[in-house]
Amino acid sequence: MKVLRTPDERFQNLAGYPFEPCYTDVPDGDGGSLRVHHIDEGPREADVILCMHGQPTWSYLYRHMIPLLNDADCRVIAPDLVGFGRSDKPAAREDFSYQRQVDWLTAWLVQNDIRDATFVGQDWGGLIGLRLIAENPDRFSRIVVANTGLPTPGPIAQERVDALRDFWENKPTPTLPEVMTALASPDPKRPEVTFAHWQKWTWDSEDLPVGMMVAGTIDGRQLSAEEVAAYDAPFPDATFKMGPRAMPRQVPLLDDDPSLAANQAAWEVLGKWQKPLLCAFTDNDPVTAGGAQRFQDEVPGAKGQAHQTIQGGGHFLQEGRAVELARIVADFVKST
Repeated sequence: MKVLRTPDERFQNLAGYPFEPCYTDVPDGDGGSLRVHHIDEGPREADVILCMHGQPTWSYLYRHMIPLLNDADCRVIAPDLVGFGRSDKPAAREDFSYQRQVDWLTAWLVQNDIRDATFVGQDWGGLIGLRLIAENPDRFSRIVVANTGLPTPGPIAQERVDALRDFWENKPTPTLPEVMTALASPDPKRPEVTFAHWQKWTWDSEDLPVGMMVAGTIDGRQLSAEEVAAYDAPFPDATFKMGPRAMPRQVPLLDDDPSLAANQAAWEVLGKWQKPLLCAFTDNDPVTAGGAQRFQDEVPGAKGQAHQTIQGGGHFLQEGRAVELARIVADFVKST
């Protein structure tokens, strides 16, 4: 596996991100190793908050929340997924899979001996993190899910399967405006093709405009030019962007997806999860709209919790509603 490493100078003097890097080497599954980055801020003896980001962001996403959670006597640990942030970046799209991301972060979790953690996951941070929790339940004490999910698609009509595969394989790459239009107005009869717009655009685009992608999915504040540049910092050129390009395509949409069995097994664990689980979703995220309900219906630990529907904030609520989300997490830890 060919692996790229972003030069350290790309991360110097980033706006609002003064945190010291920590590194862990994990097996890459191909006979080599990968360096995984995380930040670790706050008192060593405090309650651990494990914050996981999604695509195409990195731990920079949590920079507003970290000092607020530290002020609430919490220790914040935030890793960068492989292919993102200061973590190593496999150089081929095909090097990335859902299972590999779970394996890489599991190795990181065990090597750092994370225990009694409150998990906070958004976007792919939830898809991967919930698998980590299901496979290592003794290491976690609470769960906060925010604009995320754990998909387990069931059977759909063959004509819908055919339409989805035809879209992936034969249709022209949609433009970004076409992608945003599709996500804003999903087809209720074929929701899988709606999300496939995002999958196909990211997979096919040779040089994703990462900073612009983040800035365009936030509601409540406008990123500065320096913040947009910080989201671009991990990617000196297009060859470093295979993680952001690959991961949307790994979201399971069909019932023959290779990740389906593991996700179903994770839901079996969550279906017996008695520890506290809190939903904190925004009311205007087109990607995960309605996703909180399954957690509230199926996870025993979600019963009776003060689930939050946050007004505005967009998909990346850590940017659009950082103060509110930090307060929700801190109050959840204290109250449970």
